[in-house]
Amino acid sequence: MNRSSSSWAACLARLPGGRQWLPVGSGESGDHVFRRSDGEAYAKVADGERAPLLEAERRRTQWLSAFDLGAPPVLDWIEADGAACLVTGAVRGVPASDLDAPALVRAWPSIAERIKALHALPVRDCPFARGLSAMVGRAEDVVARGAVNPDFLDPEDRDTPPPVLLARLQAELPMRLDQEAGDLVVCHGDACLPNIMVDPETLRCTGLVDLGRLGTADRHVDLALLIANARETWTGGDQAQAARDRLFAIHAIEVPDQARLDFYLRLDPLTWG
Repeated sequence: MNRSSSSWAACLARLPGGRQWLPVGSGESGDHVFRRSDGEAYAKVADGERAPLLEAERRRTQWLSAFDLGAPPVLDWIEADGAACLVTGAVRGVPASDLDAPALVRAWPSIAERIKALHALPVRDCPFARGLSAMVGRAEDVVARGAVNPDFLDPEDRDTPPPVLLARLQAELPMRLDQEAGDLVVCHGDACLPNIMVDPETLRCTGLVDLGRLGTADRHVDLALLIANARETWTGGDQAQAARDRLFAIHAIEVPDQARLDFYLRLDPLTWG
């Protein structure tokens, strides 16, 4: 057993007995996730430099769970042997990424409304910032370490060196900072379909999970990721365009700013690593 798996074991050993914890994989962050055998709870484990980030996710999840938006309740927090474990209750439903195209069409208005409700929370009451300056700083660090995952990039960007991609974004930064200052909301920060839960029977959104990037930011952070991720389900251009139009109508955006959406969509892959 290596040091990392030993750390996970130390955390998992401190979970209440009587149930098995079954591995369900890991996400873009690299954290490892376990599902309790009764399906009613999940444990996310991180070690090393990831442990403080998981603690930040705990605080964000706890904060959002006070609102009626379907955030998972925090059940336990464990630190052991250099690792940390966040235990949350399960949010009923399935990830929106599990829906086929017709089901996602039906669920889409409810998903859009849930993101709108998140954005409507009072910014002054949110203690977490996900500001553009900080995210560009994170991208600068990831690029400097050569840690950009090419699989996260748009296909048309994969042959372009990451420092060039970053420089293009930095050239737009003054304008995007001005826009952010005038349109600051509480954002999910990683509003992709796997992080949005939906009741498979009613096709109503039931909640939001994986809240480690929640904080105040330009609303286009969420809108860009949501649109781009949903396009992977809708292969027909007409269907994708109709959903995009519906999203902006629900969010009362009369004239979408495509350049602004593209900026955030290209920034996001540079911040993971």
